[in-house]
Amino acid sequence: MKTIRNFIAGQFGPAEPPSAFDKRSPVDNRVIARVAEASRADVDAAVVAARAALHGPWGQLTLADRVDLLHAVADEMTRRFDDFVAAEAEDTGMPASVARHAFVPRGAANFKVFADMVKNVPTEFFEMATPDGKGALNYAIRRPVGVVGVVCPWNAPLLLMTWKVAPALACGNTVVVKPSEETPQTAVLLGEVMNAVGVPAGVYNVVHGFGPGSTGEFLTTHEGVDAITFTGETRTGAAIMQAAAVGARPVSLEMGGKNAAIVFEDCDFAAAIEGTLRSCFVNTGQVCLGTERVYVQRGLFERFVAALKAGAEKLKIGAPFEEGVGMGPLISQEHRQKVLGYYQRAVDEGATVVTGGGVPVMPGALAEGAWVQPTIWTGLPETAAVVREEIFGPCCHIRPFDNEAEVIALANDNGYGLSSAIWTTDLARAHRVAARIEAGIVWVNSWFLRDLRTPFGGMKQSGIGREGGVHSLEFYTELKNVCVKL
Repeated sequence: MKTIRNFIAGQFGPAEPPSAFDKRSPVDNRVIARVAEASRADVDAAVVAARAALHGPWGQLTLADRVDLLHAVADEMTRRFDDFVAAEAEDTGMPASVARHAFVPRGAANFKVFADMVKNVPTEFFEMATPDGKGALNYAIRRPVGVVGVVCPWNAPLLLMTWKVAPALACGNTVVVKPSEETPQTAVLLGEVMNAVGVPAGVYNVVHGFGPGSTGEFLTTHEGVDAITFTGETRTGAAIMQAAAVGARPVSLEMGGKNAAIVFEDCDFAAAIEGTLRSCFVNTGQVCLGTERVYVQRGLFERFVAALKAGAEKLKIGAPFEEGVGMGPLISQEHRQKVLGYYQRAVDEGATVVTGGGVPVMPGALAEGAWVQPTIWTGLPETAAVVREEIFGPCCHIRPFDNEAEVIALANDNGYGLSSAIWTTDLARAHRVAARIEAGIVWVNSWFLRDLRTPFGGMKQSGIGREGGVHSLEFYTELKNVCVKL
């Protein structure tokens, strides 16, 4: 059985680590690897290595050389494309087609996009008058914030990890990455890539483990970590924010969502169905931007529910490399119990189960996997738990609405504010409604369409800060003003 090791200062830890835990397959619940659990001493060694690289070989590189290395990282990831796809699929159980066409290419692209961006980002320059009439010049320069702790989620591990690591390194920082204990493999593969292309030792470090009382706590409370970036569940984000308060360290938190889709009667019906099917069920609903609340204008409601039901029931459920598979398992048995608990709560609260609501029958060893059915409900009030709380599974509740003002109020009546989707052919309405939705990103007649230069992040309990484009660079750099008296 393979061992997934920590990666510190350019070196992998021992093949037989002193402490390790099992990594199980979501597909059939087999133990597929042993994962080293980093001790406090391991985390300390990683932070020390990152600090040494920051002030040593990495900090001494020119911007052009740093950009060239990050391009080389992207190229080597592309060369090892199949390895990343296989690791991502094995860890998560996601269809290989999703990893191959979306998550792995984006993971590599992040390095090139942010490397090129940092070459061209402007800063400020001001001329000012002085009492002696000779004047002074003020200009701003960007400097790395330092050693960055990167705490990653399990739902799109490579994409969301590189979404943080790439801009951090492009800005000249060094990183200590804690991948989710559920998805450790692609972070380790990236360490192999870093070594292969000559990224200096200590620039990129990986420590495995859990949260409280383990690696996550050791990293986020470490006094040698200068900034913390996190994507994941809201309660964990709140704990990280508390830890970061010691030392007044900056945090970037992208947290949960209970996202709404709004479907008007004048929508392109086929596009709205296709887009909503994706936003509800892609990656088994384990997408922070996914849709769990769907509001459909009353004249279209029955037709929409029937079409979404038909689409959900056509999804092929299966293992990652099965031909035509459209939906894999959930990440773990533990998460399946959570999702099935919400499925039962929906029934207990009086929902009409349009489709799904249980566990599919799977053949052979697959029967042991973390499978659930894609599920659609109607008939619940907005106070119901499955309407208000993030489930993070392949499910949605559909409710009719009558007018624009009503649906805006419904969409905004939630503690989260990450994303929303609006389906309408009325351009004026699209702009009007989008402006009033309390969410960090609003799609009109699309879903999951992302330009990496644009701001990404949530409102309310969905997060603090923005990532993407110059907004990432703002977090990963300190602006220094230089005033020159003439």
